[in-house]
Amino acid sequence: MKRIYLAVYNDLTFDQRMKRICTTLSLHLDVVLVGKETKHMPPLIPELNYTQYRIRCRFSNGKRSYIEFNIRLFFFLLFKRMDALCAIDLDTILPCYFISKWRNIPRVYDAHELFTEMKEVVTRPLVRKIWRAVERYCVPRFPNGYTVSDSIVSEFLRRYGVNYTVIRNLPLEQNNGGPAASRNKLIIYQGAINEARGLEALIPAMKQVDAELHIYGRGNFEQMLILLINRYKVKDKVHVHAPVNPTVLKTITDHAYIGINLVENTGLNQFYSLANKFFDYMHSGVPQVTMRYPEYQAVNANFEIAVLIDDLDPNRVAEAINSLLNNPALYTRLHKNCLDAKKFYNWQQEERKLIDFYNKLLL
Repeated sequence: MKRIYLAVYNDLTFDQRMKRICTTLSLHLDVVLVGKETKHMPPLIPELNYTQYRIRCRFSNGKRSYIEFNIRLFFFLLFKRMDALCAIDLDTILPCYFISKWRNIPRVYDAHELFTEMKEVVTRPLVRKIWRAVERYCVPRFPNGYTVSDSIVSEFLRRYGVNYTVIRNLPLEQNNGGPAASRNKLIIYQGAINEARGLEALIPAMKQVDAELHIYGRGNFEQMLILLINRYKVKDKVHVHAPVNPTVLKTITDHAYIGINLVENTGLNQFYSLANKFFDYMHSGVPQVTMRYPEYQAVNANFEIAVLIDDLDPNRVAEAINSLLNNPALYTRLHKNCLDAKKFYNWQQEERKLIDFYNKLLL
């Protein structure tokens, strides 16, 4: 059986996209997933169908972390037997390019996002200049690739002439929790607590909302989030939780009432975003508040599952949340549409494209 290595910079424990991809590929290939390990990461959960490695690193974040991981990844991969190599996002692409070039094997670029257009890159000119140079050098040399949305496909085609496949990060179709009528009116935000996620608008908006907000995640905005909660005096209805196992989070989301998926329009990555949580809420039958950006608008045109807002004014956010809390007819319609939409947007449908992609490349 042919062997493929896939390299990702982040922690493997909570990466549901990579779990889905590797589980699907393991039906046809010998799959090895490589990620980063630092001292504060939880123990790795073994997977039955594919092999996982975590490369021990001294630095957990910042430019030293990227440099260290890329060097260690290069030497880790150097003498491994493989028939193909896949770089997950731009922060693993250089070692994957040089190893695949030296070994003369197919290489694949899996772009989870438009890396050089993320807010934390766009707002730092020198950092952006470096990553744009990496992108300009590497992406044209990766003719085979896939990404998460049509908008990013179009952007890569415009910039570099590469025509990638769209493989969305969708959940498996399964049960959708309890009926809408039996749910407590809890609001959920799941995912990274990072900059550009609209939390600066969400927290003050909660002053106008008569419901509890539960936030599950970790990220670089955590300290500011706590300051905002205290500043706006909403400690009694905004609760911040540590990340939980994806299976547990699915159960929690199944019983939530409203999902929150807010994104600042800072950089094309945000504007073209199609967040994992958008589909997680859909699959749990949870109507949500999200942005009127191209990809969300396109899904909502097919199945109205969300209240779309044009900007991150706290009053606008509060108004959207309250429209779902206080309008049972609207809520019921969106809840039903979620259950219809997940029959179309699910991993069982999407994995066919993934298998077809690798069949053409390797089999």
